[in-house]
Amino acid sequence: MSRFLISAAHKSSGKTTISIGLCAALTAQGLTVQAFKKGPDYIDPMWLAQASERPCFNLDPYLTSAEQITACFTRHAALADISLVEGNKGLYDGLALDGSNSNAALAQLLDLPVVLVLDARGMTRGIAPLILGYQAFDKRIRIAGVILNQLGGSRHEAKLRAVIEHYTDVSVLGAIAHDPQLALVERHLGLMPNQETDDAAHHVRTIGQRVAGQVDLGRIVQLAQSATPLSFSRPEAPKPSPSKPMLRLGIVQDKAFGFYYPDDLLALQAAGAELVPINALQDTQLPAMDGLFIGGGFPEVFMAELQANQALRQAIREAIEANLPVYAECGGLM
Repeated sequence: MSRFLISAAHKSSGKTTISIGLCAALTAQGLTVQAFKKGPDYIDPMWLAQASERPCFNLDPYLTSAEQITACFTRHAALADISLVEGNKGLYDGLALDGSNSNAALAQLLDLPVVLVLDARGMTRGIAPLILGYQAFDKRIRIAGVILNQLGGSRHEAKLRAVIEHYTDVSVLGAIAHDPQLALVERHLGLMPNQETDDAAHHVRTIGQRVAGQVDLGRIVQLAQSATPLSFSRPEAPKPSPSKPMLRLGIVQDKAFGFYYPDDLLALQAAGAELVPINALQDTQLPAMDGLFIGGGFPEVFMAELQANQALRQAIREAIEANLPVYAECGGLM
């Protein structure tokens, strides 16, 4: 079960962009890549899913137990050639003083080799004590390599490589130059969701190509394969009900509403529900259904389109007044 964790020294180091690029680049090589995201997050997993061409699953030590995290990971990783777990914030960051909900704790639980993304802007010799400190802080964590990010040019890269080779035993797996084309559009709550942009697929391909040209993908695969065999058995995935669906559940999924956890939707299907997609921007009528689920998103961005679709809003209102069960959250609740 080839696997590794992408983490960083601190937030906004570029690990999400690099994770997206690695997923896209490895997928382009013909590998089946399974992406995971540590923590509660909707938007980063949507981009990772676009890059890997399969759903990305969350591994959240706050909402789920270690056993549930292990079960989710093994179930989906066993179906892929390689699994990438993107951390959140820095490797040792977290709310718990003992680090029990940190990226490092997740790496220890799943025995994940760690690739550390380092924003190297303004750094030369100082990068050595940074790496050494991260290695020494918790010797149970295997930092298998680093990817240098936001480099100022070939001279900057050469200096950093020489320093790391001289003072540490950590491999430099890639060196990525500062490149505005790699940037993802950000808003007040993080990245712009990929379903809002018409050029998301092209942007992901571009990121994948740039990362492939500056990261040693062969060595990434080798370190992922070096992960020790997991000591727990892979649990069976929930099996869909053999009988016809017990109910039809409408799911509003479009540019305005897209925040759903894929394992939640799989669990609903396994319980016998048929998921019926609804586009709040285009559909004017509701399909026949027994319940409605409106997830989160940024509906305020599409206020004009949602307001113009009076027919669907009226249909939803009438269905609610007729006692249709509805669950809505976040942007969907608004």
